[in-house]
Amino acid sequence: MLKRFRVTPLAAESLGTRSMCTYVETPDVRILLDAGVSLCPKRFGLAPHPEEFKAIMESRGRIAEAAAKADVVTISHYHHDHYTPSFEDWLCNWTSRDATAKQIYEGKTVLMKNTREQINYSQRERAWIFQKTMGKYAERMEVADDRTFRFGGTLLKFHKPVFHGSENSGLGWVLMTTVTCDDDKFLFAPDVQGPMAETTFKMIMKEDAQLVIIGGPPLYLEGTKVTADENRRALGNLSAIIKKMPHVILEHHILRDKDWQEKATGAFYAAYATGHTVQTAAEYLHKNNRFLEANRKMLYDTDPPSKDFEAWARLGEDAKRLTKPPVGTL
Repeated sequence: MLKRFRVTPLAAESLGTRSMCTYVETPDVRILLDAGVSLCPKRFGLAPHPEEFKAIMESRGRIAEAAAKADVVTISHYHHDHYTPSFEDWLCNWTSRDATAKQIYEGKTVLMKNTREQINYSQRERAWIFQKTMGKYAERMEVADDRTFRFGGTLLKFHKPVFHGSENSGLGWVLMTTVTCDDDKFLFAPDVQGPMAETTFKMIMKEDAQLVIIGGPPLYLEGTKVTADENRRALGNLSAIIKKMPHVILEHHILRDKDWQEKATGAFYAAYATGHTVQTAAEYLHKNNRFLEANRKMLYDTDPPSKDFEAWARLGEDAKRLTKPPVGTL
């Protein structure tokens, strides 16, 4: 697959959390892509299960280890599962005040989504806070939109911003990233949701990457926040990408639906028909899939939490964010 550099997923839905955080190491530079990880505060009317908290602790450990080695940290957009904020939150982000984010960004080159252009209001506000807090610790911070950075023989290319999902999405824009070293090429396509947008699809199809990590469509939101036609179009585009790209790691929103494999049979057929590979991040790492959020209700039924955890879960959301759940330590 790739001969000149290594790509290692660190946190992902198939590893038990919301994230697409990935570590890339070439002969010239060490890159930490989208160093964030989160849990959904309420799914099926339930707080995250203790197993999900164990998964986010493990993910935080892997991200911290990679950050200690990284030269560059990127931010594709300002959702908390794609960057680490500087406030305390034990419910969703497993972050202490400043310390968690500081360990990731201190002394690093931070290549980030433009904070003023092609960005919605909520992300602009988060970006401003990030600059005021973590900005003072970073060695340098640069807007990356539509720019290419050279590190020796490695090119780190950030594409023009694309929609977070469908055309004109209210969720804003994200940056895709391509890492090239000699003849090896890796494409990181977070939160494109399939892709849904035809402009994003065309942009991806112009790439000749041997390895792609892509965020699939939010099948679990069909009928509420996305339409059946949007998901159908996204799955069709995904199948076309799989037919072209030899190895696709499929992650993120799509894996929040427990029936995703049945609904995405076209993608698997596309891989079979072309001799290509489609995997989750866990499968790529030769690990078992841990679709914890999609199976949260089942987890509560088969592995009931302790009385202490149940008492914590009855707290208000703000109180839960400031109080570590009683799940022990790793």
